[in-house]
Amino acid sequence: MDLAEMRRTYGLGELLEDQMASDPIKQFEIWLQQAREAGLAEPNAMVLATADGNGRPSARTVLLKRVDERGFVFYTNQQSRKADDLSDNPHCALVFPWHAMERQVRIEGTVTKLPTDEVDEYFASRPRESQLGAWASQQSQSVASREELDLQYASYERQWPEGTEISTPYFWGGYLVAPEAVEFWQGRVGRLHDRLAYRRPASSGSWDLVRLQP
Repeated sequence: MDLAEMRRTYGLGELLEDQMASDPIKQFEIWLQQAREAGLAEPNAMVLATADGNGRPSARTVLLKRVDERGFVFYTNQQSRKADDLSDNPHCALVFPWHAMERQVRIEGTVTKLPTDEVDEYFASRPRESQLGAWASQQSQSVASREELDLQYASYERQWPEGTEISTPYFWGGYLVAPEAVEFWQGRVGRLHDRLAYRRPASSGSWDLVRLQP
């Protein structure tokens, strides 16, 4: 396989300063809606990159479950590797790779845990199978076989029969990523891509918008 020959020309759009909202959250919501309207598969899927206390990085795909004026929200098992990383180092990076639109969004920010009431409200909205799966999986821990995992799921299925309310696992929760920098990337011809980045100086509550060279 000759990976050097795997290339394509970008040119579906452009990204200019006068097209951008004054706030990166507003701009992200515009792009997310456009990704949904374009029919992209799971447009809320994002790569979450973390690093442990020794600076060793890891990355995985998770789902964005809410975005508001505070930032970006996702949920996970709080005994997982990502949760351990965030406990040691409460900073992360997010990437939304909207390849079909020749776009990506990069976010860097600080992470805090969501309060219990917000976590419970979201957990109650999940499908029953997902609720049971959250209880059954000791995320990031080894398991002897798929059969053992299925048996764990079945045990919780018996504990909470159809029609009963499933409580939020004590080890499960949500995180809020408060953005410190947000970059919008649009592919362009000749690899001269448009990169517009919002940055908020520590001394100011407003965002600065700068163009980055590709």
